[in-house]
Amino acid sequence: MAHLQRLVIESSQCIGSDITLTPEQQHYLMRVLRLKGGDRFIAICNQTWWLAQLHLCEPTAQCLEPVSIQTELAQSITLFAALTKGQGFDDVVRATTEMGIAVLIPLLTARTIMNPSDSKLERWRRIATEAAEQSCRQIVPEIFAPISFEQALTLAHTEHFALQQRLICVTDTEGINLGQALVNVPSEVGILMMVGPEGGWTSAEQTMAIAQGFLPVSLGRRVLRAVTASMAAVAILAHHIEAKSKTSID
Repeated sequence: MAHLQRLVIESSQCIGSDITLTPEQQHYLMRVLRLKGGDRFIAICNQTWWLAQLHLCEPTAQCLEPVSIQTELAQSITLFAALTKGQGFDDVVRATTEMGIAVLIPLLTARTIMNPSDSKLERWRRIATEAAEQSCRQIVPEIFAPISFEQALTLAHTEHFALQQRLICVTDTEGINLGQALVNVPSEVGILMMVGPEGGWTSAEQTMAIAQGFLPVSLGRRVLRAVTASMAAVAILAHHIEAKSKTSID
């Protein structure tokens, strides 16, 4: 099934087993991919994969049968990432979606110089959808609108994120190695990772986060760019979760 084109479908597009395709989806399937009536693709809706078939003459398709697949991480990853200059945050969205994050929350920090428009948020959500389709995800990560550092600390303590281990990447000697820190994280909780901007956290921001229960962790002795740090942190988290899941199965 992995060779079939994957397409994220909103639940509002489904009536019974019928799927109403948006004009953009029609163009992509029929003009870009050259699919015809009767051709099949994978429709991803509400964390379920469906084998779907295009109708002959209408902008619709039909769900034929569910497809059994499990690609999501056993523990959810929430990434609080400071916004970066230029198009760097596009790469953060794309790569971390491919690696398995569940939620991405852009941060406006003391050293953040970017103030994105609403169109940027729409772009990031579109990138996340495309990356989820490409990487065989069962879900599309939730991309929040940018919030301030102070709002992020408050959000991290709300019920939605209550059962998550809170970590903050730091570049000084206060942080223990991320891999070592993950050894003591229970399998039944999610992980909330906070990554700072170019230039790092201010001392006030770092102190505030640690005071509110964030464990300072290090990604190594080298100083990484903000874009690289987000990707590296999620890659380490995903590898740890996958390895632990495999060990528990074996």
